Amino acid sequence: MDLGLKDRVYVVTGATRGLGNAAARQLVADGAKVVITGRDEKRVAEAAAELGPNAVGLAVDNADPEAPARLVAAARERFGGFDGILVSVGGPPPGFVADNSDEQWLAAFESVFLGAVRLARTAAGELAEGGVIGFVLSGSVHEPIPGLTISNGLRPGLAGFAKSLADELGPRGIRVVGLLPGRIDTDRVRELDALSADPEATRAAGESRIPLRRYGTPEEFGRTAAFLLSPAASYLTGVMLPVDGGMRRGF
Repeated sequence: MDLGLKDRVYVVTGATRGLGNAAARQLVADGAKVVITGRDEKRVAEAAAELGPNAVGLAVDNADPEAPARLVAAARERFGGFDGILVSVGGPPPGFVADNSDEQWLAAFESVFLGAVRLARTAAGELAEGGVIGFVLSGSVHEPIPGLTISNGLRPGLAGFAKSLADELGPRGIRVVGLLPGRIDTDRVRELDALSADPEATRAAGESRIPLRRYGTPEEFGRTAAFLLSPAASYLTGVMLPVDGGMRRGF
């Protein structure tokens, strides 16, 4: 199936590793061109080099109010266009309600929430018909994850924002989609499992709650993201798609 991604240009934030990187890899593999971001300049350069000539990297922080305009400008200058953005940010600090400080909440709000809103708002003003705005969120949109209180507080709000944006941009032919990863075998998930007294038992327990009885691979997530961002998904908007091996039981 041809997804129609050849020569389309996307910005993918937080793409030096994990889910953002998996999405960028699949977009490039299917013929797209990408501007990837991360906060570490060296890591961004290495990740872009690994993706090849159809990728360029910029070291920016999602919390920087100037970042959105810089990224759109880079896409146009380097590749001559701008067709969509996938907003992916690193997870905020883990912890239960009593563990997280006001400073951690404020920093996470700036990066995870307000940074994503700014990126989407700027993209909305720059995209033409057929454009797409995607968000990498979490299964916590539907059900809180123990020990991830800040994420549980912010991700559902972003899903609500995405739904509102889909309503507003639909008449212009611009789509807005969300991906809700479950237990995907990334560094982040392995780090969270490692916080327990017995990481192997924690992983086994997690797998037992997934109908497919395994964690997903980054490649599986990347393929799903590439499809949702592609013209092949042209009649999908406002959708929050679980990528979780069936872990979410609700309709």
